Amino acid sequence: MITALKERISEILKEAQLPKAAAVLEESRRIASEVTIGRTKFMEKFDVSSELEYKRRCIKEGRIMYHAHIGMNTWKETEAALGGLYDYAEANGFRVDRAGICLDRRMSLPPEMRKSAPQESGPYLETEEDWRGVGRAAPIQPHMGDFIIGFPASTTNAVAALRAGVTTVGNLSQFFAHEAPMWKRADITTIETVKAIGIMGVLRDRGTLMHSYLDDGFGALFLDCATGAAWAYLEKYIVEELLGAKLAHCVGGLVSDPIKRTGWVFALDEIHGHDCVGSMFYGDTISASTEPEENRKLATEYLLWDIMAQIECPTGHGLMPVPFTEALRAPSLDEICEIQQWAHDMEKIARRMHPHFDFTASKNFARSVCTKGKRIYANALAFFADCGVDTRDAVQMLYVLKKIGPRAFEEELNPGAGRKTTEDAPIPNDIFTRTLEQVELWRPSYESAETRAKLSGIKVLAASTDVHEHGLLLISRLLGAAGADVVNIGAERNPDEVVSEAAKCGAEMIFVSTHNGMALEYSRNLLDEMEEEDYKVPVCMGGVLNQNTEEGTTPVDVSDRLEEMGIAVVSDLSRLPTRAAEARKESR
Repeated sequence: MITALKERISEILKEAQLPKAAAVLEESRRIASEVTIGRTKFMEKFDVSSELEYKRRCIKEGRIMYHAHIGMNTWKETEAALGGLYDYAEANGFRVDRAGICLDRRMSLPPEMRKSAPQESGPYLETEEDWRGVGRAAPIQPHMGDFIIGFPASTTNAVAALRAGVTTVGNLSQFFAHEAPMWKRADITTIETVKAIGIMGVLRDRGTLMHSYLDDGFGALFLDCATGAAWAYLEKYIVEELLGAKLAHCVGGLVSDPIKRTGWVFALDEIHGHDCVGSMFYGDTISASTEPEENRKLATEYLLWDIMAQIECPTGHGLMPVPFTEALRAPSLDEICEIQQWAHDMEKIARRMHPHFDFTASKNFARSVCTKGKRIYANALAFFADCGVDTRDAVQMLYVLKKIGPRAFEEELNPGAGRKTTEDAPIPNDIFTRTLEQVELWRPSYESAETRAKLSGIKVLAASTDVHEHGLLLISRLLGAAGADVVNIGAERNPDEVVSEAAKCGAEMIFVSTHNGMALEYSRNLLDEMEEEDYKVPVCMGGVLNQNTEEGTTPVDVSDRLEEMGIAVVSDLSRLPTRAAEARKESR
């Protein structure tokens, strides 16, 4: 593996025409000198110049911060929702400190390309007036994590966000695992990402924070939690030592084990030299069901743990309780208000419980992943240097890391990650563990003679429209168990790539997983590509099958419309073999 990866890295460096990071950072300094950070209503109300200043105040006072995610169909609707959330909190005697603006993924593209890309869920900021409104909608500090830094429009978006008064901006982890729609230039993405983080570095003394949600990137795809810790050390090295910005890590959405949830708070504090200032701490999304009442119980459990962890080890993370309906669809304003009220009620209970709670297991988890993670991180720097990478050049480092992917990184630097018993036993990543549990749960059904009669011997191509790779892994393994010949081309695949790869490998069916509110538009583009290439095979689509429409503020289910277009909708795993067989029959 060492020789193969070394050769691959050598080829990556030869093929790329990358500028030196020093030249990119010169441009960062020039741009930063012209940026005036805006003043939001939140800053005015609490007399702070940045969210970082407010976070440090909360850490000192032992105050828990709360975060809400908001992203209606349009900016006007999102703006109104921010005001509505603030009014509700004021009327009920609590505070929502910050809000993540869940933007449409088109925002990651250069402005001139956005209109031609598929619409997805979330608002689209089109005018300077829209951007100015971000910090003026309500006295809730706006946070921009999704699709700002880490994409082709990193510099444009970072400057616009800072001028709007958004001082915590991200998302570095998305740089590695996400792609802008219809975009193929990783070199430009890397350069723009370095330039944007460089701007954040120049303005660091003004309170800027570079946000990175580990669960949104390679951190979610590693098998061993220690590899995730090593990656956090590596991101910190690149952001803080090479580019001069202050890094704010986030985790939580893909962590269900309460020991690990609290353990990650202690681990991040250690990784950041006990000067950890986090962005937010996401609620558990992988344990959520389609039954809101079940999710109410789930939220009670993780919120009690998360709040007590912040009392024990205050890091300024804004706790992000997940609305009870989020597993079904994008939540409404009422549902966001409901979970925020619930979280504040849980804090009263958590403060009574905290003095009697023992965090020994959580601290042991943190100690274990940090000790091993620090060793992996040191070995990673030595390995890349040995491969000819200039480890003091952020452009080279980011580009190579993105190109090699999470599997090669972990297999090379933590080869025991996937083994159950090793001398240095791994601590399995929760989302990977949960996926494997689902595979084993469904495997007997898919290995049955009845299912194999429907799928055995069929060549299928599997792809995801977005970063949710574990759902794709689940489908691929189950199809394989049923005897299908599966070609998994991975996540973040555009329609043209899906059709091209399917035709190249001679796929007899295409399976597409989606999650991000673009099911209808993606399907239209996919079918158009198939017609243009004169390539006709049945298409099955599953996941969260919704789409933004002009009729409402949140995405709506479009399963019926997909069926009308000829897409075979797969609503659950028990129906997949039958629906696939029906689709093949219908296409003949």
